[in-house]
Amino acid sequence: MKNIVYFDLETQLSATEVGGWNNISKMLMSIGVTYSTATGAYEIYDEKRVDALIDELQKADLVVGYNHIRFDYEVLHHYTALDLRQIPSLDMLLELQKTMSHRLSLDSIATGTLGVQKTSDGLQALRWYREGRLRDIAEYCCFDVKITRLVHEYGLEKRQLHYVDRFGKKQTVAVQW
Repeated sequence: MKNIVYFDLETQLSATEVGGWNNISKMLMSIGVTYSTATGAYEIYDEKRVDALIDELQKADLVVGYNHIRFDYEVLHHYTALDLRQIPSLDMLLELQKTMSHRLSLDSIATGTLGVQKTSDGLQALRWYREGRLRDIAEYCCFDVKITRLVHEYGLEKRQLHYVDRFGKKQTVAVQW
């Protein structure tokens, strides 16, 4: 059985706090979450366990995420000399950008495809981190990983996703993963 690992993380610092989006690796991980199809379980990692997270990602047959190659892997590059972009990965945002002229948010796709919305956002996760509310970050991140998994599985089965455009209209986009 192929081990697909779905993955997301949240950070300790914002892009503004580290001098801009060119310094993503300085944002530092607060919480990372994976879901493994091999174990059927979620795993939550705090910064102290970042090496275990990196190890799980390396052992996956495929890592699936949403903007994880440009963002999440870059955050993790602070903690390792390994080039995580060499891990077999499917970044759904990058795949969608190949056929669309604009970026879609995971929330737009979750709403259009699954009829659910994300429970929060990265800015709220930063506030929770400052307040020491790591459990809230973990719950939010777990839900994002679940949405990522369900969107991926829907795309595999139906070969399309739906999203809500900026005018509130439901649209469809073909996917080939």
